[in-house]
Amino acid sequence: MHSDAFDLKALIRPVVDFPKPGVIFRDITPLFQSPRGLRYVADQFIERYVEAEFSHIGAMDARGFLIGSIIAHQLNKPLILFRKQGKLPADVLSEGYQTEYGEAFLEVHADSLCEGDSVLIFDDLIATGGTLLAAANLVRRTGAQVFEAAAIIDLPELDGSRRLQAAGVPTFCLTEFSLSEY
Repeated sequence: MHSDAFDLKALIRPVVDFPKPGVIFRDITPLFQSPRGLRYVADQFIERYVEAEFSHIGAMDARGFLIGSIIAHQLNKPLILFRKQGKLPADVLSEGYQTEYGEAFLEVHADSLCEGDSVLIFDDLIATGGTLLAAANLVRRTGAQVFEAAAIIDLPELDGSRRLQAAGVPTFCLTEFSLSEY
């Protein structure tokens, strides 16, 4: 985790019992409404990856698109969109996975990546790791490799980062929350 005087957590709103009872949803919209907050997040990721050796950035539908596109633009890297099932118009690869809320499918255009590509994958949050694990599997199915999985928030009690690391995917998050933290 990155530590700084800037209070990133103050810009992440807890929403209790959303999308279902017992869940504390981590809403990043206040972060994106704060030019200083968004600049801070972008700068932290840019500083980490500006000299890193990877070829593409992959962004998860939908909140991962927000930060992934900024970082892809700033680092002059191609952006690969990983979408929810049925949202991409051309031939796709599809991967099923479990989320903290149920089962879902993630898709990527079949021609997005090729052997030798190295992909930094982004999402807003790592909970169970299901979305990013599905993305990592899709990346590997194209013959490419995963450079790292990055997110703004980690929920370590849900073991997503550990699951990603066990699958050979390094992780990096800017901050973390306990499940009971408001």
